[in-house]
Amino acid sequence: MCGFVGFTGDVADREAVLTAMMDRIVHRGPDMGGSFMEQGVALGFRRLSILDLSEAGAQPMENADGSVVVVFNGEIYNFLELREELEAKGYKFHCHADTESLLHGYEEWGEKVVDHLRGMYAFVIWDKKKNRLFGARDIFGIKPFYYYQTPDDGSLIFGSEIKSFLEHPRFVKAVNKKALRPYMTLQFPATDETFFAGVFKLPAAHAFTYDIATHKMDVFRYWESDFSDDNSKNFERFVDECDKVVHESVNAHRIADVKVGSFLSGGVDSSYITACLHPDETFSVGFDYKDFNETNYAAELSEKIGVENFRHMVTAEECFSALPTIQYHMDEPQSNLSSIPLYFLARMAREHVTVVLSGEGADELFGGYAEYEDTPPMRTFKRVVPRPIRRGLGVLVQHLPYFKGYHFLTKCAEVPERWYVGQATVWEPDEAARVLTPAYRQGPTPHDVTAPIFNEVADQCELSKKQYLDMHLWLPGDILLKADKMCMAHSLELRVPFLDKKVMEFAEHIPARYRVNENGNKQVLRHAANRVLPDEWATRPKKGFPVPFKFWLREQEWYDWVKQYFTADWAREFFDCDLLMKLLDDHFAGKALNQRKIYTALVFLVWYKRFFIDEEGPRVLREKKVAAA
Repeated sequence: MCGFVGFTGDVADREAVLTAMMDRIVHRGPDMGGSFMEQGVALGFRRLSILDLSEAGAQPMENADGSVVVVFNGEIYNFLELREELEAKGYKFHCHADTESLLHGYEEWGEKVVDHLRGMYAFVIWDKKKNRLFGARDIFGIKPFYYYQTPDDGSLIFGSEIKSFLEHPRFVKAVNKKALRPYMTLQFPATDETFFAGVFKLPAAHAFTYDIATHKMDVFRYWESDFSDDNSKNFERFVDECDKVVHESVNAHRIADVKVGSFLSGGVDSSYITACLHPDETFSVGFDYKDFNETNYAAELSEKIGVENFRHMVTAEECFSALPTIQYHMDEPQSNLSSIPLYFLARMAREHVTVVLSGEGADELFGGYAEYEDTPPMRTFKRVVPRPIRRGLGVLVQHLPYFKGYHFLTKCAEVPERWYVGQATVWEPDEAARVLTPAYRQGPTPHDVTAPIFNEVADQCELSKKQYLDMHLWLPGDILLKADKMCMAHSLELRVPFLDKKVMEFAEHIPARYRVNENGNKQVLRHAANRVLPDEWATRPKKGFPVPFKFWLREQEWYDWVKQYFTADWAREFFDCDLLMKLLDDHFAGKALNQRKIYTALVFLVWYKRFFIDEEGPRVLREKKVAAA
């Protein structure tokens, strides 16, 4: 796992600009760096050596005649199969890195190379003969890719992290005024345009071409999931196949020339991966506060399977001190509190290993979230009342004022498009509009964001619609964003075996009744995991990373820490700060539980201060000013 930067067009001190951009992401690749420059194109790379640790695997990597050059972040897990196929076609390989399979794969298949890849990746290929760039992002969005076209002539700036753009003299840094409104509800950057105006993220399962001469950027989807029930197999057959495909994926994800460990919580997902991998070391994190330490589950499982478990207890002082750094590495505001423990978990793991496996993605693929299940009253109502009547009632209540039972009837209509926006609802849209200043109310509503995604699966069942939305919104925008950024902050490669093309091809055809039913969620996966895990681990409900933030906010020290942001003069550009302070005061006094709303607003302000107040500008320009003085 590594990081890359690049740009087109000519700028003064081009080599110095590229070097400064590469230095901004040195944490992604501390082992070595490399660059490629020719007329109109500059590519930079920082390497974290995982496969073929020699110089032969360095990037940017060129083909034999120099007509094709690639920078690539991630891992191609079927690179050996691709290599064998390409060697049979006459291609010569000079190293054992997976990058070379991608390079020659493009020579052979062109843009169709993405159809042959199994892995996590973001890459850019400079095709000199066609005078254009071609790039892609993996089907789940595990690896990040950002791009920006300069307002003067449409030249392209791109890279693994937005912060590298700050070093380019033609990058215009500004807040995207349309990003804050949906973020307040969903807690993560929910649109393709980021919080930096004009900076876009390439969506998962998308590729692009960029013509150097015309500056035309063409983005297109190259892969789509296919939720369609396979009713030819019984439940046990699905369980058998699930266990087989997960073990096979873990074996593919363990390939490395460095030490590999695993993250381990008390839940079924990371426990299943750990039991399949059986690493030498596992890593867990908890909090040094009352009952917010669940690492005993991880320690117990590690002892059962005979591996060593390392644990770290995080303090409030550590969390608040690290928050500006966490948001710097995140690139955009993201207020999922689990980012905090993940940051410290990755830091601890990096002291022992270079690669870790984790359980992200199981809930989206196999149906593991609580919101996918009906409550007992909902199950009874659905059994007694025919669907057409429930649908009619669902339509009726949309035209009535709110009343007790409104949400119940809306959900029982089985039309999630009306109410489901994913795994987080922090500020209700009308609340967000009241707390934001007029200039920042112009962004899309959460339903504006979700509607186009739901439209793509209009004919699917309720469960598949929810899973599809979470796969396309929550998974890349929240789960994978924080996983990549928090691990790469410490030069740690995170691999996610559940988010594998072969696992997906299996999971998307499990009938809905086997994914979630009256026995609970994620049924096929839990029964498969039970083959290698004790009952207690296979059946344990999902808990995530509980963080005692609501208690910390009732301590004077941390109340004062947040108050400094909520009362800052510059914060009034974005928020009604009097309303923010009332939320904080009421929480501090024990009158309300406002911790999530407080944290979501706080994270944005921490991010803004770090990038727009504390940031000094491009290094090349700073050095020129120093030299002139």
